[in-house]
Amino acid sequence: MKCEACGAEVPENSVYCQKCGERLKMIQSLPQSDQLTAADQAAAPDHPMAEEPAAGQEGSPESAPSGPAATGVDRLREALDRRDTANDQEELLWEGGYSAKDLVGTWFLLAIASVGLVVLAIWLTTATDVSWKVIWGTLCVVLLAAWGWPGLLVLYRKLSVRYRLTTQRFFHEKGILRHVTDRIEVIDLDDISYVQTLIQRFFNVGTIHITSSDRSHPTLTIRGIEEVQKVSAMMDQARRQERIRRGLHIEAV
Repeated sequence: MKCEACGAEVPENSVYCQKCGERLKMIQSLPQSDQLTAADQAAAPDHPMAEEPAAGQEGSPESAPSGPAATGVDRLREALDRRDTANDQEELLWEGGYSAKDLVGTWFLLAIASVGLVVLAIWLTTATDVSWKVIWGTLCVVLLAAWGWPGLLVLYRKLSVRYRLTTQRFFHEKGILRHVTDRIEVIDLDDISYVQTLIQRFFNVGTIHITSSDRSHPTLTIRGIEEVQKVSAMMDQARRQERIRRGLHIEAV
């Protein structure tokens, strides 16, 4: 056996040349019958040059059956798609508008003030020389203005303001001649609170304050809402459910 580097004779089955120290090729120590030719190596199944079966032929990856595991994955994907489609359906939760009960305190104060003005008019009529027509005429004008302004305000708000809450959005509609609808995603609602005066508690009405990440309406005040505790709790629950649903949807995708 000879070293290919220096040509020196080396013993059989040697790993290194004793003269130059070059590593010897072990294939040279094998008998000629045991050495594989390049063609034989290329034809070996695990050789990189071995040809893969064509698509559709026996033994190809595409011809292998999908099996129960692949079928189960497909069924899972279809179930997730059906669930997401069902969850995307928007449902109406609440619809309402402005209630005249919001100004109950104002009506109460106006009633007390009206009684006081009537008593004052009676005293002026008997104790002064001012004509009763002037006194009572002035009283009528004052009472008409005092009661007329809140009445017109209630009428305007009842005709121009409308609210709708769904499982995904909150709608704020306003206007009579020019109707404007604003939409806020319930997932963008950050804080929901309500306020009630002492008199409003007896009539179960109040004002809801909303803080959201919506750029057009970062803060929103909703006045004259009946059953204000129930409505505010419903809005908060819708916000929580929508955030949970969006989170599950993101994980599923």
